[in-house]
Amino acid sequence: MKNIIYLGFALIFSATAAHADGDAVKGEQVAKMCEACHSFTDKTNKVGPSLVGVFGRKPASFEGFAYSDGFKKFGESTAAWDDATLDAYLKAPMVVVPGTKMAFGGVKNDAQRADLIAFIKTKQ
Repeated sequence: MKNIIYLGFALIFSATAAHADGDAVKGEQVAKMCEACHSFTDKTNKVGPSLVGVFGRKPASFEGFAYSDGFKKFGESTAAWDDATLDAYLKAPMVVVPGTKMAFGGVKNDAQRADLIAFIKTKQ
């Protein structure tokens, strides 16, 4: 329940950025920081799950990846990764999903986050 409340607040406060049009070309540069742990080019899991096809996918559902209990709980209460959910999560991963294994502080810059989301959406 607490996770849902945090997500709700995060989605409300990030609504502007979530609906901003990002630049996928710029987002590819932002995504370089993600590539140490995630793949954007194939469905191979690394330290984190592959991000190919993540947009529109249910959280904690990529086959073969061992998600934390916190992430599994988040996945049970979240329909799919969409603009708003990605925006909130990428801004503050450990706030939106307490117990996530992703030890990353987030992308605080709204424009960079919008660009990253635009890039992620091209990786279907």
